[in-house]
Amino acid sequence: MTAVSAPPDAGRASSGQPRRRRFNVAPYLLLIPAIAALLVALGYPLVWQFVTSLQKFGLAQQFGKPPEFVGLANYVQLFGDRQTWAVVVRSIVFCLANAAITVVLGVLVALLMNAVGKATRLILQVAMLLAWAMPVIAAMTIWIWVFDWRRGIVNWALTQLGLDFTNHNWLEQPLSFYFVATVIVVWMSVPFVAFSVYAGLTQISDEVMEAAALDGASARQRFFAITLPMIRPVLMIVALLQVIWDLRVFAQIKMLQDAGAPIAETDLLGTYIYRLGVGSSDFAMASALSIFVLLLTVALSFFYVMHLMKEDQ
Repeated sequence: MTAVSAPPDAGRASSGQPRRRRFNVAPYLLLIPAIAALLVALGYPLVWQFVTSLQKFGLAQQFGKPPEFVGLANYVQLFGDRQTWAVVVRSIVFCLANAAITVVLGVLVALLMNAVGKATRLILQVAMLLAWAMPVIAAMTIWIWVFDWRRGIVNWALTQLGLDFTNHNWLEQPLSFYFVATVIVVWMSVPFVAFSVYAGLTQISDEVMEAAALDGASARQRFFAITLPMIRPVLMIVALLQVIWDLRVFAQIKMLQDAGAPIAETDLLGTYIYRLGVGSSDFAMASALSIFVLLLTVALSFFYVMHLMKEDQ
């Protein structure tokens, strides 16, 4: 009887050594069209912004005058101004605070949707979908009326409760201005987080939660030991997106400023870039600050991106 020879990898498999996965080039080839489209759509504007930031590019250059190359002079002038650093610090604090509030409220709403009955869940989902789908201009028009100092419903309601808010201007002081801006931005962003986290919650097995409850785990213990680790990838992604979106917020702040807020004390990076470019026709300075915002976004996102890459390994 002839002996059956063992396959070449049998010895390695039996020894317990992990087999190396062969490199598959097909997925990377499929990514080439998408990467090429991104380079064409985003690469050219980015290069144009960077080149413009190294030039003297104002209103005259818009009408055909050749720009003058000035190197890093725009960056030196821009970041030698205290106003720029005030806007940067203000924008980072506003961004991180709003992102944190949005994620926490979004998780709470998702947990509520996961706990209530079908009818209540449907009402919540429809309400959040309408809030999320509402155009920014339409939503801002309503919110500005809600906080209007003469006919606003907020002042009327607080006055009815016995507080003296008659003709109180919410947009006059920077602190109350940012409170109003936070309410609006969070209101517009919570539905996205809630829907994303709820989708993650539906993937958690009921048997696992029931087994933990039978073992004596409290609701708090089940949340921190089971639910939170299982939805962590979703939380990381939505937190990263919220940081990026809240850092670039523009329309809400600009419309609140147009409603009567002091501009210098309420500028964020988006409105400050707009004021430098469109308002002052200094497109070189606006381009320099735009490049800085890009680098700042990458820096704020670096931790989340590295964490996601470690989880994928």
